[in-house]
Amino acid sequence: MPYERVNDLNANANDCQYHYASIETLRMNDLFDISGKVALVTGGSRGIGEMIAEGFVRNGVRTYISARKADACDATAERLSELGECISIPADLSTAAGIKTLADEISGLESKLDILVNNAGAAWGAPIEEYPESGWDKVMDINIKSPFFLTQALLPLLEKAASSDDPARIICIGSVDGLNVSRLPNFAYGPSKAAVHHLARTLASHLADRNITSNAIAPGPFPSKMTAGILKNYGDEIERGVPLKRLGRASDMAGAAIFLSSNAASYVTGVVIPVDGGIVGCAGTL
Repeated sequence: MPYERVNDLNANANDCQYHYASIETLRMNDLFDISGKVALVTGGSRGIGEMIAEGFVRNGVRTYISARKADACDATAERLSELGECISIPADLSTAAGIKTLADEISGLESKLDILVNNAGAAWGAPIEEYPESGWDKVMDINIKSPFFLTQALLPLLEKAASSDDPARIICIGSVDGLNVSRLPNFAYGPSKAAVHHLARTLASHLADRNITSNAIAPGPFPSKMTAGILKNYGDEIERGVPLKRLGRASDMAGAAIFLSSNAASYVTGVVIPVDGGIVGCAGTL
């Protein structure tokens, strides 16, 4: 245990004090070392997922990535394999069959799973009068239904990796659009990401006694295929609206995921961390 409870001979009989046990270490390498862990990053072939996957691979994590398009998933895994261990498992997580296929394949390859990053997502934009039910359902299925049922399917592997000193980790990728209101006509996207944030907290509550933490990252504007069109048309305006006056970088996203996967965050669960240049926390109103 990181702390020991010791009687204070100079205090009242009912008083006590805590001190650090000798095994406690505050060295940087020990706090943030994630080498030797096993991770799955959904939607890991591009964008936010690829940023996280590369951060894991570069730091010694055996990293599985999944994506619906096999060619893109295989190509990213091949590139990242030059840096460490990265394995491609293409899967369509919009369906129950795709979720089962991915969970079964991981279970056949690994005896435990230290880190699950629920990142796969979708967006759909259309004027409110024209917004289709099919678009709404697609966004909700991939963004919120899929993370829950994939987590459910992988619980046995997460529990095998979990301990009180080093919990298994679930990281759900939400969005600042789930904390603020977007002006773009992506009517299902923001609500789905708000649900992702609450799902992360709900999982944290229900899985804490199994030594599994669950947190969410809410990215702001990052360059990706999903945001390419928006940034092309509104990039300058978006950057001006970010208090730090820039878009997110791969190191920003990888750093947040590495923190949540490391010993430094073993006592952190049920939180939503905006990685957004200050949009949520300190953007001015005037």
